[in-house]
Amino acid sequence: MLPRVALLEGSRDPAALASVLDAADTALRTWEPCWTGFLDPAVREEVLQRLEPLAELEVHSEGGFAGAERQCLLLQRNQDERGLERQIPAADLDGLEISGNFLFDPAEPADLRQALLDLGTAPEAIGDLWMRGDRGGQGVLSGAAVRSLDGLAGLVRSVEVQLQARPIDTLQVPMRRQPRRWHSVEASCRLDAVASAGFGVSRTRMAELIRSGQVRVNWGVISRSSRELAAGDRVQIAGRGELAVLSIQPTKRQRWRIELERR
Repeated sequence: MLPRVALLEGSRDPAALASVLDAADTALRTWEPCWTGFLDPAVREEVLQRLEPLAELEVHSEGGFAGAERQCLLLQRNQDERGLERQIPAADLDGLEISGNFLFDPAEPADLRQALLDLGTAPEAIGDLWMRGDRGGQGVLSGAAVRSLDGLAGLVRSVEVQLQARPIDTLQVPMRRQPRRWHSVEASCRLDAVASAGFGVSRTRMAELIRSGQVRVNWGVISRSSRELAAGDRVQIAGRGELAVLSIQPTKRQRWRIELERR
């Protein structure tokens, strides 16, 4: 059995972590591999930090494509009873096409997610979602969720959409972002100022994202644009990756030279 009390101590999301520990206990007890549902990056990061040091447990991630933010975890014993390495079973994941005309009502991935939730899809069955311009969006979901949604119609904001199952290898998945490091000189270290420079969006748009709860700092949701950032902080936006503040130095003109890394 896992040391649950020690593993849960100080967790940012004890309920989500406890659910993963239940799956890990099952895998250890039955010797059968166990997949979790899709996990937020914050939960997955914490789970990996807490479970990877355990010698008896092997953990693998799968999100359907390289660089996926939301991923499922495979939990299994490191070896079978004969001492042989075990093969990694494939996750039951599939692609979904969400077709509609978004020319006059542009949507975000969060809007696609809400539409799927409104159709009764479980949150843990939804992986990464992304827009494809004004033609609609695509995403990776559990195979069972895709089978239940295939052929249905729905509503994303004010746009009627059609849902269709598609093999993952036929999706136009987002390109995996390579880390990029650079310096930016800003008048302040406010979240909206630094994040707008780091993610390449206007400060007004960044303020909207912050107000709507889509921006996190060190995995905690932040609702104040005026939140001051410090060296070591990490800013996350779903679908846009992560921005790390590596260093902050004052300039001679009373501004701030900030070293950033976009991941």
